Amino acid sequence: MTETFLTSAAPVAELTDSRVVRAIRLVWHEADLLDRKRYEEWQDLYCTDGLYIIPIDAQTDDFANSLNMVYDDARMRQMRVTRMTEGYAIAAVDSARTVRTVSRFVVEEVRDDEVTLRSAQVLVAYKRGRHDLWAGDLTHHVRLSDHGDRIARKVVHLVDSEDAVPASGFLL
Repeated sequence: MTETFLTSAAPVAELTDSRVVRAIRLVWHEADLLDRKRYEEWQDLYCTDGLYIIPIDAQTDDFANSLNMVYDDARMRQMRVTRMTEGYAIAAVDSARTVRTVSRFVVEEVRDDEVTLRSAQVLVAYKRGRHDLWAGDLTHHVRLSDHGDRIARKVVHLVDSEDAVPASGFLL
């Protein structure tokens, strides 16, 4: 069964749908893992064919044919995690401490095996005595399974994606 929601805010009944609750819990779990720098566990949240995308163009939905800050499949996610966890890399050695809030969930689509959610993320990063604010709209496509729910695609639309964005040293 597929339900598509075109309203700008999900009615309470949609947010209590067990499939939606599972998807939201996975998104919150992902945020917690990232804040605790548990990148190997974070990586395991993705489907083997899952994508992690941070586009530059806020209007595009053709990510494969657009310039992106990040367009990671499983191989690229693994390389990114390795760089952040092994050896002497500035991303690992001098990474920021982060606290993120993910909220304002809007249900886009619900199927028996997949939920698509939009949400807002505000992330505060602290590094070398300085706080930086990162904000963006997220879209998660979550595949539901009795063997464990997984992220099929995550898109992070940063509010300032078309401006100069500094190297983060953490995952969004």
